[in-house]
Amino acid sequence: MEKISLYKKVVIFVLAFIGFLTTIKLAVIYYDANFNPYALPSFCSVNNFIDCDGIAKTTESQFFGVPLAYWGMFFYLFVIVLLFAEKLKNIRLLKFLEVFKNPLDYIALLGIFSFIVSMTLLCVSLFSIEKLCILCAFTYVLNLLIGLVAIDYGNGGLMKALRQSIADFIDGIKNRAYLIALIAVMLLAGGILSYTNATEVFAPQVKAKKDFAEFVEAKYNKYAVKGNLLGEENAKTVVFIYTDYNCPICGPFDIMIHKAAKEMKSFKVIHKNLPLDTECNKNLKNPFHEGSCTMARYSIAAEKQGKLWDVDAKFFQYRPASEEEILKVLDGIGLDLEKLKRDANSPETYKKLSEEIDAAYALDINATPTMRINAKNFVGIMPYSQLKKTIEEQIEKSK
Repeated sequence: MEKISLYKKVVIFVLAFIGFLTTIKLAVIYYDANFNPYALPSFCSVNNFIDCDGIAKTTESQFFGVPLAYWGMFFYLFVIVLLFAEKLKNIRLLKFLEVFKNPLDYIALLGIFSFIVSMTLLCVSLFSIEKLCILCAFTYVLNLLIGLVAIDYGNGGLMKALRQSIADFIDGIKNRAYLIALIAVMLLAGGILSYTNATEVFAPQVKAKKDFAEFVEAKYNKYAVKGNLLGEENAKTVVFIYTDYNCPICGPFDIMIHKAAKEMKSFKVIHKNLPLDTECNKNLKNPFHEGSCTMARYSIAAEKQGKLWDVDAKFFQYRPASEEEILKVLDGIGLDLEKLKRDANSPETYKKLSEEIDAAYALDINATPTMRINAKNFVGIMPYSQLKKTIEEQIEKSK
C-alpha cells in the first residue's frame, strides 16, 4: 500500500475534517428548515440571495431522497478513512481497506469529481434557484483543495491516478470474497436509496412538490362543481375559504378544496371574497391584485343566479383583467349576463363585498388563501394530504 507523506496527510485531514464539520452544520440547517417549524433563521440566511435556509427547502437540496449535506458528510468521512487505510486495514472488520493500494489516487479522483459535481450544483443554485448557500460554496472550495493536494504531480498527475485506481479496482474484484462483499454493499446501498427516494422520509420538500404538482400544473379545475353548493348541504362542519381571484396560490388551493369535497363527507364549503385590491379593500395602502374587486363583485352577483362555483372556476382558470373580459369569459355558462352586470354594479353588491372584507379583518384574516374551521384560521396553501388531515381533525372536533 502506498505510503502517504505526513505533509499531505495532515493537510488533507484538516481540509476533510473542516468539511465534515461544515456538512454537519448544513445537515442541522436542513433539518431546521424542513422539520423544525420553531427554528430561527440560520446565520447564513442573510437576504433573498444569500439564503442557506431557502436552498435547504428546495427539492434540489437532496439526491435520491438523501440530503446533499449527508452525501457530503459521507465523502469527507471516506477521505479520512482512506488517509488511515494503511493502519485501519489491520482491524479485522476493516481488512477490505487493503484493496485501496494507492489511497492518494482515490482521494485525488474523489476530490476533483466532487468539485465538478459542486460546480454543477452551484450553477443550479445561481441560475435555477437564484440563491446562494455560502456554506455550500465553502465546501466546494474544500473539495477542489483536497483533490489538488492529493494529486501526485511528479508521477503522471491525475491521469496516473485514474489509471492506478482502475487497476486497483480490477485487482480487488478478482478476489472472490471482496467481489461478493462489493455486490452486497451495492445491493444494500441501492435498497436504502430506493427506500429514501420512494418514501421521501428525509425530503419533505420533494413530497410536498409532488403533492402540489397536480394542482399547480392543472390548466383547469376538473373537480369543479356547478351551482352554489360545495359539500354536504346539512353538514355540521363548515369550511370558510377566503380567496382573491388574482392570488397566484388561491387557484391551486381552490382545486384542492373541490377535490377534498368530492372525496370526503361531513363538511361543506362557504366561499368568502377577500380581494387584496385597493379599489375595494381600504386596509391596503398600495396597489396589489388589481381587478380582484371587480371579479369579487361578479362572483357575488353570480351567486344570485345559482352559479357561484361555475364562475369561481372560470375566474381562476382565465383571470379576466376587465369587466369586458369577465363578461366574455362567463358567456355560455347559463348566466343572464345583463342581470349579472346590473347586480355586480349595484349598491347592494358593493355593500356586501365591503362587509365581507371587514368581517374577514375582524377575524384576523388578512391574507389569501385562508381557511377557517371551528373559529380557527389556517393561512396559506398546504400539501393536499395535510389539507385533508386538517379538515378531518376539525370534523372530529365538530362532533
